Amino acid sequence: MTITFKTPDVLPLSPETLAALKGVTTATLTTILLKKGLRNVWLRGAKPIRTGQPRLVGRAFTLRFVPAREDLATPESWSSPISTRAAIEAMPEGVIAVVDAMGVQDAGIFGDILCARMAKRKVSALVSDGVVRDAAGVLGTGLPVWCSGVAAPASVAGLTFVDWQLPVGCGGVAVFPNDVIVADDDGAVVIPQALVEAVVPLAVEQERMEAWIMLEVEKGVPLPGLYPMNAETKARYDASKK
Repeated sequence: MTITFKTPDVLPLSPETLAALKGVTTATLTTILLKKGLRNVWLRGAKPIRTGQPRLVGRAFTLRFVPAREDLATPESWSSPISTRAAIEAMPEGVIAVVDAMGVQDAGIFGDILCARMAKRKVSALVSDGVVRDAAGVLGTGLPVWCSGVAAPASVAGLTFVDWQLPVGCGGVAVFPNDVIVADDDGAVVIPQALVEAVVPLAVEQERMEAWIMLEVEKGVPLPGLYPMNAETKARYDASKK
């Protein structure tokens, strides 16, 4: 029996959600998600390739590698209908490519040409627990990248590409197509698709509250009763919003 999978459509993100999440740090999001019972949402190994990249938000477009197998992981495989090249051509504008490279450190999953094509297609970013190659060229494409480092060997030196737009495990975190990825200088965080509407207002309020707390700290207010807030501080904060 042959089992076929339907590639999920990439759902749009509303301009309001996009704008709101661009104002929320990944640190704040981990706190909000922790309060909802989700502890494993920060993608290990996905570090910004350069500091100061803009905070980016987008739907996850997933890609998956498995360990290299010599009959499949060959330069000829790059011309296969199931290849990183084909996956890139399927990426809609605005998505964040989330690549499960199993944390492999000695095989660069993407290089300058693939990243340049992604930038041309207006993909928002590349996020992976693996490494890239052609580092100077990748930086030159302008594509924002979060990864675990750089390595000269090609992907087929250690990995076999197998599919896209299916659930993956990136940096030890389950990521499904259409989950929302937020990435900044602290790394990348996944918001499960079903929780986005609930998380956004809570995260925006958390940012507003912490900005107010910072002002209080600058005034010399001590932390006990301020962070976290006691009832008196909460009343002062609520009054400040009116």
